[in-house]
Parts: sequence; structure tokens; C-alpha cells
Amino acid sequence: MNVDPSDDEASEKASDERRAMHQDSDSKPAVTKKRKKPTECFLTQPEEKQESTVKAKRRRKKKISDILEKSSPKPGVPKDLQNLLSQHFGAKRSVIEMEELKLSDSCFLPANDLTHSFSSYLKEICPKWAKLRKNHKETKSVVMLVICSSALRSLELIKSMTAFKGDCRVLKLFAKHIKIKEQKTMLEKGVFHIGVGTPGRIKALVEQDGLCLNSTKYMILDWNWRDQKLRRMMDIPEIKNETIDLLEMNIIKLCREGSVKLGLF
Repeated sequence: MNVDPSDDEASEKASDERRAMHQDSDSKPAVTKKRKKPTECFLTQPEEKQESTVKAKRRRKKKISDILEKSSPKPGVPKDLQNLLSQHFGAKRSVIEMEELKLSDSCFLPANDLTHSFSSYLKEICPKWAKLRKNHKETKSVVMLVICSSALRSLELIKSMTAFKGDCRVLKLFAKHIKIKEQKTMLEKGVFHIGVGTPGRIKALVEQDGLCLNSTKYMILDWNWRDQKLRRMMDIPEIKNETIDLLEMNIIKLCREGSVKLGLF
């Protein structure tokens, strides 16, 4: 039986095509593997950028607190309070009303230059304290008001004034754990020389006729102290507004008349 050479060529071509197909199918996984590598590299790049962006944001937040912590603190001066009052009332009051709210430098005691303890500062600004304490016999009033941002800070200040106050009576004027009715009763029945507390509670006592400011000679603002968030009392909106309201009620008028002096500790 004779074999046609063309049939052999056809079968060889078919077998060659089958081999080529097998080679292609075998080589395809290798090609796909090679393609996956760049895709993986490409996908990791934006993730790294996101991580670096988050880290950068975190670093920026830290930098703000770091700057506040490392910056040399500047003691408060009368001009700071004067500017604060102008900013607060500027858009709300007429020119004549603004004149009545102005505090001249003569209304202020020497400011704390950050070298004093609370007792040493009070001794410097109140050299005649012993005489004032002895002569004070009125109820519902105090000779000195100390305004600060919180009940905890009030307690710290009361402890730190031990060397100054001697045997004079100090009244806590904040809301935490003390009802306003109890404070009003204490003021009515006893004679107190110093009141230490928050502006909100002191303002409420004045409004309810529990505390009279006519016998007050000194009002000290805990101006320079910073809390854990590095905020001063005037950096906290609620405390700032309550303090300004208290000043406007009667303190500014008494300061302008010369019967009350303001101190920035």
C-alpha cells in the first residue's frame, strides 16, 4: 500500500500545531504570573501614600501641642483684658457704651510676671491685707474674689494661698458638689474674707442676691494657668463669656470708680 507523502506532511503539520498549542497553554500561566507582580507593586503604592498622609496629619497635630509646650510663656498684661473686652463688645455696643466699658491701666494691680507663687503674688499686691481682713465684718460679701476655670483649679489655689491667708476664712464658690442654696446660707450667716471659684457660680450668686460686690476690693483672674489641653481660662468660650458677663454686671463700674482693683495671676 502506497502512502501519499502529502498525507505525511499534513499529519506532521497537525502534530506541530498541537505541540504549539500545548506550549502556548503551558506558557500562559507563566505570563500571568509575571503580570501579577507589577500589579501588586502598583497597588501597594497608593496605600503607602495614604499611610504617609495619615502619619503627616498626626505629626501636624503633635506639632501644635509641641509648639504650645515649648514656646516661652508670655504673662498676661492689662492690655490683654482690655483687647478682649473690645473684641467681645465691639460689634454689639455703641461708641458711648464702649467708653463706659473701658478699663484704664489704673484699674489694674501689677500682673504676675510668672516668677511668683500664688501666696507671694497676693502678698505683693495686698501689702495691707492684715488690716483689711481685720476690718471686714460684713456678711454676704468678700474682700477678695479669685476667678478660675474649674472647681479643681479652685481647690489648688486655695491650698497654694496658705502662706498668705493666715486665719482668714475662705469660701468655695463653684458648683461641683456644692448647692447654691448652701453657699447663700453660708454667706448670710458668716463673715468670709476670700471667695475662690468659677465665674458661672459667682455670677449666679450675684444675680440671686447671695453675694454683694460692694465690699470687694480685689478681683484676681487666674489668667496664665493652662489646663491639660494647654488652654487658659480665657481660651475656653464658656468661661470667657461668663467672666466677661460678671465683669459687666458691676465689676467694671466699681473698677472705674476706684473701689475694686483687677489682678492677672
